[in-house]
Amino acid sequence: MKPETSTQIFFDYNRKDLDDATLLKLYRGMLKPRLIEEKMLILLRQGKVSKWFSGIGQEAISVGITAVLDKDEYILPMHRNLAVFTMRDIPLHRLFSQWQGKANGFTKGRDRSFHFGTQEFHIVGMISHLGPQFGVADGIALANKLKGNNKVCAVFTGEGGTSEGDIHEALNVASVWQLPVLFCVENNGYGLSTPTNEQYNCEHIADRGKGYGMEAHIIEGNNILEVYTKLKDLVESMRTNPRPILLEFKTFRMRGHEEASGTKYVSTNLIDEWGLRDPLLNYETYLLNEGVLSEEKIQQFREEFKREIDENLDIAFAEPKIEFNETIELNDVYKPFNYEEVTANSAKENIRLIDAISQGLKQSMKRHDNLVIMGQDVAEYGGVFKITEGFVEQFGKDRVRNTPICESAIVSAAMGLSINGYKAVVEMQFADFVTSGFNPIINYLAKSHYRWNEKADVVVRMPCGAGVGAGPFHSQTNEAWFTHTPGLKVVYPAFPYDAKGLLATSIEDPNPVMFFEHKALYRSIRQDVPTDYYTLPLGKASLLKEGKDVTIITYGAGVHWALETLEQNPEIKADLIDLRTLVPLDTEAIYKSVKKTGKAIILQEDSMFGGIASDISALITENCFEHLDAPVKRVASLETPIPFAANLESGYLPKEKFKENLLELLSY
Repeated sequence: MKPETSTQIFFDYNRKDLDDATLLKLYRGMLKPRLIEEKMLILLRQGKVSKWFSGIGQEAISVGITAVLDKDEYILPMHRNLAVFTMRDIPLHRLFSQWQGKANGFTKGRDRSFHFGTQEFHIVGMISHLGPQFGVADGIALANKLKGNNKVCAVFTGEGGTSEGDIHEALNVASVWQLPVLFCVENNGYGLSTPTNEQYNCEHIADRGKGYGMEAHIIEGNNILEVYTKLKDLVESMRTNPRPILLEFKTFRMRGHEEASGTKYVSTNLIDEWGLRDPLLNYETYLLNEGVLSEEKIQQFREEFKREIDENLDIAFAEPKIEFNETIELNDVYKPFNYEEVTANSAKENIRLIDAISQGLKQSMKRHDNLVIMGQDVAEYGGVFKITEGFVEQFGKDRVRNTPICESAIVSAAMGLSINGYKAVVEMQFADFVTSGFNPIINYLAKSHYRWNEKADVVVRMPCGAGVGAGPFHSQTNEAWFTHTPGLKVVYPAFPYDAKGLLATSIEDPNPVMFFEHKALYRSIRQDVPTDYYTLPLGKASLLKEGKDVTIITYGAGVHWALETLEQNPEIKADLIDLRTLVPLDTEAIYKSVKKTGKAIILQEDSMFGGIASDISALITENCFEHLDAPVKRVASLETPIPFAANLESGYLPKEKFKENLLELLSY
């Protein structure tokens, strides 16, 4: 029941200079999602929606923040921020379709509840891993700062999410780069069932702001006027003085984490206590006492919203269930990319692989003024391999950015840049370090287009490979982690000419690309390469040698091991295929060659089990079985981590045993 007199108002409301229209806008902003939620709880019990995460009792936060931001300023909400969506005037039938998994929602039935975004309404929805959302907000804010548009963005998380490493990384990056982000922590007392005293050991989450050198505030999250007026002042200040601000909203979740979990872990007294702080009912009583609202007006608003809810539910219920279409599903994994060949007619120069990559990156920076390079030590130092040496002088520190040691936040920030109209190249100092950024690559970059039709215009450069005595943490060639992930493209050149052209195409491509660069080839392989900008298509292998005896399929350093073996054994007449890109894979070139030679051997530097050689072998067996004159051979490194000592590393790598396996196959 709602309070009836002013004595029952929990909060000391201060309207300041707000007019009645604004006061009513805030009231309607809270009432609409409350009524939607009440309806959803009924539908949940009826089995008409599958899951519900209730935000009842927390509406003031979403309403206040959304009300102070412009419509074209990005908001990154969570499960309990329905009011963000309703305040942005998203048609309710589309929300209802989303929650029912229908085509008129925002994810074509591929994701549920609030796991979606929409560029139309400048909303970027969450993923279940929570933390990357803060890093994405960093990237969006960085793009705003580079544009100089005085825009702010807001991102939400709960108090439980603040324990994630991604959150800490993103807060640090935002502080170092002074990014205009409102980091909004809704502290409702519980991370699912785990109370705050088991989540963190500081008195207030806002206290952490000092550690980041960041302004922080504690706000009564159930007092709509406090939320709105404080946020209004802060946002106006951030537009003239861009900076991040950490906000802790004290609030409470009146229902379970999601409806199935219930609230048995919460004492009845605590629920009753917070019930007295209901943001909607307290504010409604205040407006009644102020004469801004009347019982008749309340009834009018309720009937208006209930009618809108029912009408839009009818539309959503009438919509047919989504039908499975394999072609559509597969086609939506990647954003369509129309490759345009750019041919270089310029003179050539004999350069190393590392020079070709540097040259290609520099020419792409000239071609795309919205391209940003990020990575550890990539600015003045030029990167540990000196690929970006001199770039700061030419392009400035805004576009060539040293980063803190926080791979996850930087990958997420690259995604945010992409959302807000930029291209990003992220350098992993070594491919091994990608494990620290694995989550956003696998769960954000790779899935975004399939989930909500949003590109991830990001290239992750991966200096990789053994043969340089770098040991277990600087020598992996870990491409199989990513070839297994739908939504990523994987490029792995072996020559300077290919590296430059494929890098240019990877940057042009709006999809996420893992671009592998073998360190042992950086300064050992030279080739004549055009000095001008040019592109090469992804998914096209290169036939380096032709012969009738056997098909050799390889990539990266394996290409050069195979070439050396063939040069030492001129009697072997082989088709040598350099794959160049692993996803997309040129199966046509593979099948054509194998059907001609009848024998196939696949060489990879990665260890055997679970590597791409296994998949290529299976593809050949399934598609060329009748043409095979021998079993498909695979040659790979030892099933151990990569050792440091030269003799151990040599024994680990498959270079020496490749010849033995090749001769064995030929004599089969």
